[in-house]
This record gives sequence, C-alpha cells and structure tokens, in this order.
Amino acid sequence: MDNRPGRRLVVVTGGTRGVGAGIARAFAEAGDQVVVCARRPPQAPQAPQAQRALLDGVEFAPLDLRDPPAVRAFFGRLPRLDVLVNNAGGAPYRLLAGTEAERHARVIDLNLVAPLTASLAAYDLLKRARGSIVMIGSVSGTRPSPGTAAYGAAKAGLENLARSMAAEWAPEVRVNTLVVGMVRTELSHLHYGGEDGIEAVSRTVPLGRLAVPADVGGAAVFLASDAAAYITGAGLLVHGGGERPAFLDAATANKTDRADRADRADRAEKADKEK
Repeated sequence: MDNRPGRRLVVVTGGTRGVGAGIARAFAEAGDQVVVCARRPPQAPQAPQAQRALLDGVEFAPLDLRDPPAVRAFFGRLPRLDVLVNNAGGAPYRLLAGTEAERHARVIDLNLVAPLTASLAAYDLLKRARGSIVMIGSVSGTRPSPGTAAYGAAKAGLENLARSMAAEWAPEVRVNTLVVGMVRTELSHLHYGGEDGIEAVSRTVPLGRLAVPADVGGAAVFLASDAAAYITGAGLLVHGGGERPAFLDAATANKTDRADRADRADRAEKADKEK
C-alpha cells in the first residue's frame, strides 16, 4: 500500500465494476490512493476495455461485507482512512409475494446492514482523520420500487441512517448520501433490455440520457472534498432531473404542447449526433 504523505486513502466498497469502478476511478484521478473491496476481484482479462480502464491503478482487497469480523479485520489493518464510499449493493428483480422472506432479508443485509457494518468498523480511523463517508443511495428509496421492494426499502433506510450518523458523528466525521438515478453500466441490459430499451428509458429522463459511472464518481469526489466541508447529513440527487411522472403521458390535456417539446428534443438529439 502506498503511504506517501499528502495522499488521502479512500476505500470504495464493491468498486470492481459499474458505478463503483467509476467512483474508484474518479478518486484516483483526483490524486487519491484508492482501495476497492469486494468478494471477487475484477475479471480484467475478460472485461471490456472500458471496464478495465476504470480499474487501472486501483488496489483490490478481497472482502465479504456481510461478514462483520472480516470487515473489522480489514479496517483494522489500514494505516489510516480519509474517505469511505459505501457503494456495494444491488438486487435482482423479485416480486414480493413470489419470493421467500429470507431472500428479501439478504437484499436488506447487503444494502443497509453492510454499509452500517463498514461505517462502524471505519469510524475510529475516520474520526482521527476528520474524514467523511459517502453512501450510495438510490431513487428506488424515494418512490415505490415494484420488483425490487426490499432494495428500495434498504436504500430508504440507508439515507436515514446517513442523516443519523451525520448528527451523531459531527463534527469529526461528515456523512452524506448520493441519491442515484438510472445509470448505464455493463449490466444495463438486465434492467432496461437492449439498445432500443435503453434509448427509450433515456427519453424519460429530463436530461435525455442515463447517467454514466463517471457522473456518480464526480459527485462522490465533491462530497468528500473540502468544497463540501459544511455539508453533512445531506442527500444529493444524481438523477438527471428525475423521472417524468407517468400521469402526464396518460392525460389528454395539453397534448399539443408536449408534442412540440418532444419534437424539439428529437431535433436537438439528431443535431448532436450529426456534429
């Protein structure tokens, strides 16, 4: 591990692919020393070139975040810690009534209990460094989340946990949440389908596209920086303006105005592609 003075040490949980890899890369590009931890290492030889680039120069440490003694041992071996990004999480599509409670509980364990476990294990190091924690939340925790109800419940709990941590651990440790919307990653096809599905979903976002991992990474670097020194207990939305309310498309009023806006958006998108 690189112990050169002046470099922050940043731990990103679940930082081997997708959003986590984008966060790890953003901190590395900011000059920080980055350690990512997950159960399995990145599959660099088989990974797409873009994914391998996200992980270049970032140290990997194997860790099952659902094993509290292992988590405590991992943080106990670190010489210091300036930033913890609790990113590990996710969930498969499972309707509530068709799945055993134990499976839903495992989703909550990974997305809520594991960040709590990691934060508690890291607390003394972060307090000594006057560091910060960035929780990676989700818009699924702010609205109904059919098919991923346990995940949505866990993410709602995570943001509340972060606010409570911020109140208890101030002023030594700042704690904030990134409330992330839809992100295009190597697994997007599992959620949105092929390119046609991704393009259709992108049109529901006011900014006209899904986020990319670098968007979330830049926001995480900001919240962990001196520029955010007076920000704690906050939730920063990274969702491109949110999701268009379904009732607007179902309503029969003001159709002409909406059609004109859609036509202008299509022309702007075509012009961008022709540049």
